[in-house]
Amino acid sequence: MLLPKIGDRASRTKTIEDKDIRQFAEVSGDTNSVHLDDEAAAKSVFGRRVAHGMLTASLISAVLGNELPGVGSIYMGQELRFKAPVFIGDTITASVEVTNIREDKGIITLRTICTNQDGKIVVDGEATVLAPRE
Repeated sequence: MLLPKIGDRASRTKTIEDKDIRQFAEVSGDTNSVHLDDEAAAKSVFGRRVAHGMLTASLISAVLGNELPGVGSIYMGQELRFKAPVFIGDTITASVEVTNIREDKGIITLRTICTNQDGKIVVDGEATVLAPRE
């Protein structure tokens, strides 16, 4: 088993589009009007439509499963704190950094952050992943 090192980092960037929100609503069943209805969302605390928090957080999964630790990783847990809304057109960068490694079990702990195009943290958390076996 080839384990990463503490401090290793990886990231992935995506611009959130209307179609992403609509597809996520369809797949997840979360059809809250704050995500899908301009008029209703205008009356919300956000003043306009927002992306699902879990859509934004799912970008973390893409980094873990494809970049670090990579293909074959098993997601064991994720702690999330939603810090700011994500709007249509926002460009989100999901970043992970290895903070702890339990070598005997191949368990990796990573800080997980999603930031918008202005560098503002929109999601903050910590993931636990079982490293892929080689």
